[in-house]
Amino acid sequence: MKQNNTMQTFKSIFEQYDWDSIQSKIYQTTSKDVEYSLSKTKRNLNDFLVLISPAALPYLEQMAQQCHEITKKRFGKTIQMYAPLYLSNECQNICTYCGFSLDNKIKRKTLLDSEIKIEIEALKKLGFDHVLLVTGEANYTVNINYFLNAIDLIRELFSIISVEVQPLSTEEYQRLHEAGVYSVLVYQETYHKEVYKKYHTKGKKSNFDFRLETPDRIGTAGIHKIGLGVLLGLEDWRTDSFFNALHLDYLQKKYWQTKYSVSFPRLRPAEGIIEPNFIMDDKDLTQVICAYRLWNEDLEISISTRENEKFRNNIIPIGVTSMSAGSKTNPGGYVVDQQSLEQFEISDERSAREIAEIITKKGYEPVWKDWDKNFSPKVESHNV
Repeated sequence: MKQNNTMQTFKSIFEQYDWDSIQSKIYQTTSKDVEYSLSKTKRNLNDFLVLISPAALPYLEQMAQQCHEITKKRFGKTIQMYAPLYLSNECQNICTYCGFSLDNKIKRKTLLDSEIKIEIEALKKLGFDHVLLVTGEANYTVNINYFLNAIDLIRELFSIISVEVQPLSTEEYQRLHEAGVYSVLVYQETYHKEVYKKYHTKGKKSNFDFRLETPDRIGTAGIHKIGLGVLLGLEDWRTDSFFNALHLDYLQKKYWQTKYSVSFPRLRPAEGIIEPNFIMDDKDLTQVICAYRLWNEDLEISISTRENEKFRNNIIPIGVTSMSAGSKTNPGGYVVDQQSLEQFEISDERSAREIAEIITKKGYEPVWKDWDKNFSPKVESHNV
């Protein structure tokens, strides 16, 4: 199937909105607006905007209680477990916040087949059945052929394979789908187009529009789940979160057979990166998680080891549906090359079993496997 280059994409929706106008609306929200949104049983994007406003922060406890009930009703008392597997730190982009940035003069590494096998066997022994494959964006080295080869090595051991790699074409996403990829994660980083240019100065990632339209290509290819998010700290998190929700809203309506998730990466220390431009504390992060859940009951919400132990422990009963554990953010970090360059420093260094025990003590069930390709229906490509 060839991509229809004339089809409408999120870009046409995005261009109808103005960053400054949305930001002004968020900060002009009143307590009365918040109380009205919290009183509703079904909420829209305007309610999401209200619930991420500064005016909603005093209502955080009420929001958290509602989130707990909604999440329990929709997902039960379960937390999905997954682990990232970094295959390569090679990258052709210059991004001022990333340890993999091309201008960082460090040793680069891309895992060989034998090294991939060692890493996945180590992850399997830890109990994982869901692996997230991550690379830098080096099209000449880690491209579609490299991904398909890695997936071929991995799929017999793992029921769920997700990927977080450079944006690809529709045809390439179709090949990943056919190879057994369950979900694709892609982050716009920031929806502020002018600021985006300052952070992404060289490489294919500097093309804002191409990245913006990536989830459309993923949806057209029929991938089972799409994950979105923004890099919290590059711009005003409230305004960025609104545009991320706008993007999700559009995708859910257009590619309605697809599942969706949202992640909340906050800037973490890494080689050669900048300091966060906007500080987001734990209360802020709790607020935006609650806002997503109150707005969208079906949305999967993921928290990574970027966050500290205390925060991850406390967020379990509120609205989270999946967590990583024991993560390594460098290629070969589990066994093969533990000293290779990491993308960022993790904050929660507890093992997978320790996290599972915490989840159990909270009255929840850690789910290592909740998907089996032998029982999944064939999903047709969404050529809309």
